[in-house]
Amino acid sequence: MNILIVDDDRTNLFIMGAIVRRLDDAEPIAMENPLDAMEWLRGNEPDLILLDQMMPDMDGMDLLRHIRDDARLDNVPVVMITANTAVDIRVRALDEGCSDFLTKPIVVPEVQARLRNLLALRQSRALLRDRAALLADEVERVTAALQRQGEELVNRLSRASEYRDPETGAHIERMALYSRLVAEAAGCGGAYAQELMKAAPMHDIGKIGIPDMILLKPGRLTSEELTVMRQHATIGHRILANSDIPLLRLAAEIALSHHEKFDGSGYPNGLAGSAIPLSGRIVAVADVFDALTSTRPYKRSWTLEEARGYMVEQRGRHFDPALLDAFLSRWDEVCAIHHENADELPVLCPTEH
Repeated sequence: MNILIVDDDRTNLFIMGAIVRRLDDAEPIAMENPLDAMEWLRGNEPDLILLDQMMPDMDGMDLLRHIRDDARLDNVPVVMITANTAVDIRVRALDEGCSDFLTKPIVVPEVQARLRNLLALRQSRALLRDRAALLADEVERVTAALQRQGEELVNRLSRASEYRDPETGAHIERMALYSRLVAEAAGCGGAYAQELMKAAPMHDIGKIGIPDMILLKPGRLTSEELTVMRQHATIGHRILANSDIPLLRLAAEIALSHHEKFDGSGYPNGLAGSAIPLSGRIVAVADVFDALTSTRPYKRSWTLEEARGYMVEQRGRHFDPALLDAFLSRWDEVCAIHHENADELPVLCPTEH
């Protein structure tokens, strides 16, 4: 362990150096000039520092202050060596971060005992710091693994829902990208926008609980069938809710709320305005836009401009005005997502319902 000794008296440097060498695994670094010591400390971190109080150019108190101003050296023990026994000097030094004092003339056994104790404290702190770093790395690794597991589970559930839902995988991809775009344009932050994109594909997972005769019906649904179909929002929420995985909790929120409307006329709970979770309000914009511009067995696809016009009409009714404005402010990107993620095998239908 390196011990920096700063003293303008060469005799004192020699004596202190000899004492340090008698300690186990300790090496002295002796400097007569405190300015040289300060320069050396800019690129080095000793395990212990011994400072003479009275020195030319810069006294020990000033050097101590510079040492404590350097965050790298914050935990390095500093011992002040002084012939001054005045209490006020000691109090000032303690206030500046001094760890201990040695009074001249020094007593060798006392110096050795104090230095051993401080070096042991230094080693203990270093071990704790290393252990804390290892624990932090482990927590980060486990958290990342859980995140990957959550994302894989979401992807697999989304893939499973595609086998029952007549909507294509391209629809899920597009609406997820639209959701991220709206979140970013609305200033929600990149991390939230990314999580929303991952969770959005689960919005209709509850359709796995809807009977085929209703889910796959090619024409319009009766009012009774529509009531059953609308249960997919609560079914999806029950499938995903109360998970320990944050991504699934977000997906549960989306599943339950993405059919709510800003004016309170949506389902399943008739929420209005900001009572609708932000995730649900965002996904509502993305999902409806893509549904309008996609071909289904019961409808033709609308042009992008037709869909835009309809959604503007529904501003403040179906859609949160601020989020719809954010969506439309990135219109060029919306069009790019639509064209770059087109359905591979579009379903053709001669009849519009």
